Amino acid sequence: MSATSPPAGAMRADARRNRQRLIEAALAAFAEHGADDASLDEIARRAGVGIGTLYRHFPTRQALLEAVYRSQVEALCARAEEYSGEAADGRPSVALRRWLEALVAFASTKRNLTISMMSSLGGKNNEVVSSCSAMVREAVVPLLARAQAAGEIRPDVDVTDLLKLSHAISVACEYPSSHSDQAQRLLTVMLDGLRSGAAPPAG
Repeated sequence: MSATSPPAGAMRADARRNRQRLIEAALAAFAEHGADDASLDEIARRAGVGIGTLYRHFPTRQALLEAVYRSQVEALCARAEEYSGEAADGRPSVALRRWLEALVAFASTKRNLTISMMSSLGGKNNEVVSSCSAMVREAVVPLLARAQAAGEIRPDVDVTDLLKLSHAISVACEYPSSHSDQAQRLLTVMLDGLRSGAAPPAG
């Protein structure tokens, strides 16, 4: 278990609230100023706590970065679980699409923050980054499996395909487009190509 993720129930309710406020304040400050330049004093003020409280929860900037990064990924994965448990109009591919939309939106809106955080966290070799990547992969597995079992997504598609294509869409959406719904359009094209029956003929 990461030092930035205390066991459930290990903290008093007020301490848990303070920790969550600090994470939310840090996310906003990092998005505005960058992960390296955001003031820890300002983050504490935004959270309505003293700087000493911040340091009790997060002894270093690195620990705070890791907590923010993990909290964002956990929220994204929770949405996958939510969509997986829903009927989604009775079609598993609808649940899959909804989560991919959330993934692309997350990647697009948090891209600059994520780049800064990845650099500060030591890139993909960082344990938190690696474990969060694994969490995202695991989150989409049941969504994809159900869509394939229902015959709605071609069986040769795997999780790596989905994540790479979704990442490509989020990168493409960084550039100006004449379409205000660029991400939606590209996701539709992507999913049309992944539908069962869209597979090319053998050979």
